[in-house]
Amino acid sequence: MDETQNKFKVKEALQKDVGRAICRIDPESIRQFGFSAGEVVLLQGNRKTPVRIMPCYPEDRGKQSIQMDGITRANAQVGLEDKIQILKVDANPASRVVLQSLTNGARLKDEDSRYIGTLIDGLPVLKGDKLRASLFGTKSTEFQVLETSPEGVVQINTSTAIRMKSDLPGESKSAQVAYEDIGGLGLQVRRIREMIELPLRFPQLFDRLGIEPPKGVLLHGPPGTGKTLTARAVANETDAFFISISGPEIMGKFYGESEARIRKVFEDASSHAPAIIFIDEIDAIAPKREDMGGEKQVERRVVAQLLALMDGLKSRGQVVVIGATNLPNALDPALRRPGRFDREIIIPIPDKHARQEILGIHTRGMPLDEDVRLDILAEKTHGFVGADLEALTREAAMITLRKILPEIDFNLSSIPYETLMTLQVKMLDFQEAMKEVEPSAIREFFVEVPSVKWEEVGGLEGIKQELEEAILWPLDYADLFQKTGAKPSKGILLHGPSGTGKTLLAKAVANESGVNFISIKGPELMNKFIGESERAVRDVFKKAKQASPTILFIDEIDTLIPKRGSEIGGASVSERVIGQFLTEMDGIEELQGVLVLAATNRLDLIDEALLRSGRFDLHLEVPKPDRRNRERIFEIHTANKPLAEEVSCSTLAEITEGMVGADIEFICRKAVMMAIRENIGKLKTSELSADRPIYITNQHFDKAIEQFKEMSKQTVN
Repeated sequence: MDETQNKFKVKEALQKDVGRAICRIDPESIRQFGFSAGEVVLLQGNRKTPVRIMPCYPEDRGKQSIQMDGITRANAQVGLEDKIQILKVDANPASRVVLQSLTNGARLKDEDSRYIGTLIDGLPVLKGDKLRASLFGTKSTEFQVLETSPEGVVQINTSTAIRMKSDLPGESKSAQVAYEDIGGLGLQVRRIREMIELPLRFPQLFDRLGIEPPKGVLLHGPPGTGKTLTARAVANETDAFFISISGPEIMGKFYGESEARIRKVFEDASSHAPAIIFIDEIDAIAPKREDMGGEKQVERRVVAQLLALMDGLKSRGQVVVIGATNLPNALDPALRRPGRFDREIIIPIPDKHARQEILGIHTRGMPLDEDVRLDILAEKTHGFVGADLEALTREAAMITLRKILPEIDFNLSSIPYETLMTLQVKMLDFQEAMKEVEPSAIREFFVEVPSVKWEEVGGLEGIKQELEEAILWPLDYADLFQKTGAKPSKGILLHGPSGTGKTLLAKAVANESGVNFISIKGPELMNKFIGESERAVRDVFKKAKQASPTILFIDEIDTLIPKRGSEIGGASVSERVIGQFLTEMDGIEELQGVLVLAATNRLDLIDEALLRSGRFDLHLEVPKPDRRNRERIFEIHTANKPLAEEVSCSTLAEITEGMVGADIEFICRKAVMMAIRENIGKLKTSELSADRPIYITNQHFDKAIEQFKEMSKQTVN
């Protein structure tokens, strides 16, 4: 075997291969070096470790690279982009393996060995290797192989005796985070790696180019998107000295103590260079100095000290600073310039593909039922960040666990292995869990998606078709829109008489599209303090853009955006809100992924600037229903109701000329109540038996229509 050719560049593993001790290379390389798919081989890095070799997928072929997960990289003591050699090895079946847990809180005994054995069945191991078993739920436990019998490379099988050694005090730690444990942030992780790994591992590259290496990265984005997790992965994957500090723990009560603590952190890092300093919640120690009052002298000095340490007269050497915050605009501007934080990387709210990756990571150790579809769950979890998805999987596991709680004997020291093996998480458990977990990204404006379907909207076929083309097509056929260069509508305005079904249409669209649905009411955005109302409008649009695709629904929009200069909109606050709203819809910053859906019954009161193309592109009039549509509305509202044989929806539609959908719903509800009242009266007088069926007759409908007409006359008068 030619050793110069048998060198492979280390790449990240696929999510499905994590923890399975599988490495993938080009099938041509497998044949060239005399291996076979699934064979146990030995990787020669700074340390030797066994794996099973498998062919890579077509998109990764033709490259002299090897895909391996973070655990295997740690066992071989290599990093990404390093070179590694593959050697032949004879792997004997393992008769006995002794493991020790390395993860905090993992209270495992020999009784658990049978269950652990099923999770690591087929893994090739060597004494000193680490391996990971994903226990039920979302928890991963890391183990170290202390002994194997026979010695050398062995492969665990169903007959292997697994022994657990008790944890040594002070040696357990949290599970190591690898790049494969971060879902949906491939681009962001690559940018962070080139900013941090290159300067620490190959500083001579920057010396040759005659430039200063990057010294800082600022990670910012909504809470729960993975900023701290990414920093932990970088720390684990690089061999650099790592110091993690939280913003508030720097502050001290004595004069000069806070500044001394920051200096100590940087001195420790410099003495152990190359090093990484991770400052979580950096906005707590470096807020804007101009916003601080005279009483905040300590905070001012802390900010100044941090600025000097990051880029002052004294060079800090091979020390990279990673800052994380979800309030980037609260940071002092001097901190955000090149030389301090050279690059700002936004950690966004995950899209559908990213959510599927994250769900795959958190369900690795779950015994999933065959009906579980992660792609469908990813589609339904708009606005969920990584932390929400982790909570969702944990809640689904807890729902599964509750099913067997009545069968558990709490007098036993541990749950029997047979009981554990019966646990399976079903799709229904995930659907139940979704009722408990709300999306963090839009929690302030979160509205449960209505359960109204197209079939429940009587008539209005033309308008439903228009809404489907404007809202559903850009989501379902995004590729076609991209190929043709077509841009979806930004806004749709539904107008027409009261009760014709404008709000009902909005509910049906929200349900059919399956995207995030944010509903706002005009008055809740108004505030008595100057500038607060405009900020509320900005916040609504900001949240909608972050959680895109989103439908932003504004009912009775004429109360929020009245004509400027009119009696209603003459107040300066109202005019500023209108200006802010118009700019958000069609300003210099383009509105992407957000559709504004509005409803009004007073089109004449809305400011004309809002009605132009580019803001509300579609004006859809929702008219009063004709006879055929009234018949359809009656059919919807009388469905599943015990109608007498003589009741005809067609006849009812003829005698309700000029009525709208809301009126017909009222008539149907009133007729049902009259039938109930009549039957209750007969039951009390023993004229009817309790088991006799109840029917709604023409007489009940006639009385309801007559009562409605009388109410209408009183309203007019």
